[in-house]
Amino acid sequence: MHSLYIVVDRLEDWAPYYPSSDLVTVEVYLSLPESKKAGKTQVINLCRDYDYLGTGYYCSLLAEARGQRVIPSIRSINDLANHHYYRLYDNNLDKYLGKHPAGCGQPDKEYFGIKIFFGKVSYPPLEKLARRLFELYPSPILNVEFKRGERWEIVGITPGNLAELNENEQNQFAEAIDAYSRKIWRKPRSRKRFRFEMAILYNPQEEFPPSDTKALKNFIKAGNELGLDVDLIDKDDFARLLEYDALFIRETTAIDHHTYRFAKRAESEGLVVLDDPDSILKCANKVFLADLLSAHGVPTPKTQLIIRDKPLDFDELEQSFGYPLVLKIPHGSFSRGVVKAHGREELENQCRELFRESAILLVQEYVLTDYDWRIGFLNNRPIYACKYFMARGHWQIYNHSSDKAKGKSGGFETLAIHDVPKDVVKTAAKAVKLIGDGFYGVDMKQIAGRNVIIEINDNPSIDSGVEDDYLGEDLYRIIMEEFVRRLERKHSAYA
Repeated sequence: MHSLYIVVDRLEDWAPYYPSSDLVTVEVYLSLPESKKAGKTQVINLCRDYDYLGTGYYCSLLAEARGQRVIPSIRSINDLANHHYYRLYDNNLDKYLGKHPAGCGQPDKEYFGIKIFFGKVSYPPLEKLARRLFELYPSPILNVEFKRGERWEIVGITPGNLAELNENEQNQFAEAIDAYSRKIWRKPRSRKRFRFEMAILYNPQEEFPPSDTKALKNFIKAGNELGLDVDLIDKDDFARLLEYDALFIRETTAIDHHTYRFAKRAESEGLVVLDDPDSILKCANKVFLADLLSAHGVPTPKTQLIIRDKPLDFDELEQSFGYPLVLKIPHGSFSRGVVKAHGREELENQCRELFRESAILLVQEYVLTDYDWRIGFLNNRPIYACKYFMARGHWQIYNHSSDKAKGKSGGFETLAIHDVPKDVVKTAAKAVKLIGDGFYGVDMKQIAGRNVIIEINDNPSIDSGVEDDYLGEDLYRIIMEEFVRRLERKHSAYA
């Protein structure tokens, strides 16, 4: 049973490259016996003809029917066939052009083209554009044509042909395919056989990541023990998603961000994914979340939306909320974009500053407590609980104005779920059901005999020595067991 097939129309198309036992002709691939169709297999489709009902089209079609991972997918082939609609997929492609392409070093040109090999391009100023186009149209070779009018524009995107590459392009292709799938060149490692493969998306440079390095290692260890082969990937590994069965996002999410694109593509390709894109959409924007909770009668601090282009009635805000009051931008995280106003002048100044970043702000009553509750839910079941105390001398958990590391965040206390007041868990559970059955962290405050939801996090923190302080390694195992459960359910559905 092969784990990889490199499919070509003719064996001579691969003649310039290093010999590979994974190489097959499309005729052989389409005629594989049943015993060689099953299993976890990846297919790199290098056929000359991706036209509808051509050999390349059938290669990708049957690969998907066999449950194999294939590049290009049928979706990509169809999208490329309608490349003149590319702006429907990304209206911001021009920003990747910038002052380029300038004829790729030949400024007098009015037309020119480039070749993109697995997201790689030989002209450095167009690297970001090449990666984005490969994200939109994952394909081994892309031909991109440009035209200069008032500005440079993309006028054509088509799949490339391996047989038409010159010697220089062959070298570029060889380097790109090597980087894309090193399984072609290396001998299989002698290791334990895993049932499924999972990617954990993280950002090693993130200041406040959802999981620290030790926690990530704990996730990997728990996954391995359960039969998951777990890899850490970052934002540059978008094209590798097809290698995996599941995606676990351990990077702060946002809608206009690569984390959302990863979630959307993973879901569309049939991967088990947490955070799923719908959960990101619901949780990442405080305006959406406030309206959702209000519409379903879930208690929150008193909240009102204010709009940049509408004259503000500061007298009404003062009468309704009093001072101090809280202003929030819709997409802030880890206490960023959340400010407090103590009087009219400060309120006007803060509104002016925050409206530069967002057309809508939330005004919220100021709720002073010593700590926030965080109840972690997975598949609508509470699995951990923490009290996060306010940063020393500050009204929030995180104090971003502090220059001292010790003053940037407050302390914590981790509890067993059965030690949390039942009404706290009940209120949190009611809120979570509005979002989905993923992995969430519900932040709450207890004030004047009531529990109010502050926010719901779609990728809550799991840091070593904090959220796992009560359950220890069992917390990581619980989360990874949920991935295995979903993968097994999906696998049995296809069986």
